[in-house]
Amino acid sequence: MAKYLIKRLLHGLVSILIVVAIVMLLIYSLMDRTLIFAMDAVYTKQANNAKVTYRYQQWEKFGYLDYVPYADYINELSAAGEIDGKTREAVIKIGKKAKNDSTDVAQYVEKFTKYYESQGYEIVRMDAVMQTPKKYAAGGKEVLFATKDKPLLGRLWKYLTGIVQVDNIHYADEVVGERGLTFTWKDPAYGGEKTSPAILGNGTKHKYLLYMDNKFPFIHQNLISINLGVSYTVNMNVDVFDTMTKSQGAYVSQKNYYPSGIIEDTADDLHTATYMPGSREATKLNQKYYVDDYTNVTTFKSGKSKLAYSFIIGIIATILAYCIGIPVGIVMARRKDKLFDRIGSIYIVFIIAVPSLAYIFLVKAIGYSAGLPTTFDLQSSSKLMYLLPIVSLSLPSIASLMRWLRRFMIDQMNSDYVKFARSGGLSENEIFTKHILKNAIIPIVHGIPGSILFAMTGAIITERAYVVPGAGNLLTTAINSYDNSVIVGVTLFYAVLSVISVILGDVLMSIVDPRISFTTKAR
Repeated sequence: MAKYLIKRLLHGLVSILIVVAIVMLLIYSLMDRTLIFAMDAVYTKQANNAKVTYRYQQWEKFGYLDYVPYADYINELSAAGEIDGKTREAVIKIGKKAKNDSTDVAQYVEKFTKYYESQGYEIVRMDAVMQTPKKYAAGGKEVLFATKDKPLLGRLWKYLTGIVQVDNIHYADEVVGERGLTFTWKDPAYGGEKTSPAILGNGTKHKYLLYMDNKFPFIHQNLISINLGVSYTVNMNVDVFDTMTKSQGAYVSQKNYYPSGIIEDTADDLHTATYMPGSREATKLNQKYYVDDYTNVTTFKSGKSKLAYSFIIGIIATILAYCIGIPVGIVMARRKDKLFDRIGSIYIVFIIAVPSLAYIFLVKAIGYSAGLPTTFDLQSSSKLMYLLPIVSLSLPSIASLMRWLRRFMIDQMNSDYVKFARSGGLSENEIFTKHILKNAIIPIVHGIPGSILFAMTGAIITERAYVVPGAGNLLTTAINSYDNSVIVGVTLFYAVLSVISVILGDVLMSIVDPRISFTTKAR
């Protein structure tokens, strides 16, 4: 079994790698990269050279290319001690046009050009755009930079190696006090008023690496984080994994004990504090509440995360489908071609023939006439808003289970071992429960892990119809808004779930049916 699982897992990892590589190839090589700015309000406000510069900066941020401004090159020379401060000040600013460069500037521009062209970069220089002889037009300042597209394999390697990130005390450039980890029994976020173990870092990305609270799973960690890529439009500058797992809804205030000693009722979640260089000195508000640069915090919200909403609806719908579909499928098989079987067959044909959007809106209309909530409301505490999405989501699953279990059981009814069982004097009930059902249920069992895991991915049409703030419409939203990072991240998430569900399905089948063995025995 262990050998099989390792082999299956390795095959799965290769499959995931191929899928992500294909998606990256399609997105980064075959699609127009300017489409990512279709919904970027900042980009539309830019003009002239500033618009081009912003475009290349964003392309670098989202993994398309390397972008090196001339000023960064000069600063690197200065930091390395190759030029002094006086020379740096004299050559860091290029002329409005190439012919206006001083002798020293022209010399370093030539060095910059030769160096980066030898590395395969393209040099881009744009002259100043002037409104008057002495006044720049909006965004018209002269620019000089080097750029080179990133190769697919390099981009794929960087993405995959950066998925799992382990925090360390050398993350921050400058820290207040000594770098290191501190264990405490009295969590400062609670004012040290109650026993709550925590591990705090100084020099790490996260202030709290381990802490406890009263929310499931009660023990939380930031030492190891998942990075699926930063969203560009769906949830700007937020990681895809955080987009799926962070709570939503209205702000919820609670008593907070800030590092400076101030106690206030706010929605800030101090356990999420991350390092932002220079942030404390940037604003008086940060100086008031914080004693270091761990000032970036998320907030407490009343709702659940996208994954949580999708999983709750999906898992209940799955349980409902199995609780209804399996018994009904069994009865249909036992009463083949009778009234109950015909009614069940009509339902199966209806679900197959009618588009899902049609019966979803049919259920929605019936629910509306019955006074049930037909849209999701994050501010509502009513559990009834879950009812219609669950029913709509379970309908096709019920039909599928009925159809396949009926078919598998009827196939088993015509098997030779059933005829031998009858000739041996076993009753029909014993034959069905001990033999037919046991064998027919095996293929159904294989799909259980997949049904549970893919409940987290949500249902696109159902969630859109009932305005569920789940993960189901995340991929389609990303595609519509050309958010490539989200597309790749969600694809990876789906691929991993697929591999895990197949492996768990195989393991579950071997548990249910001892005849299934994943070991190869020598003859």
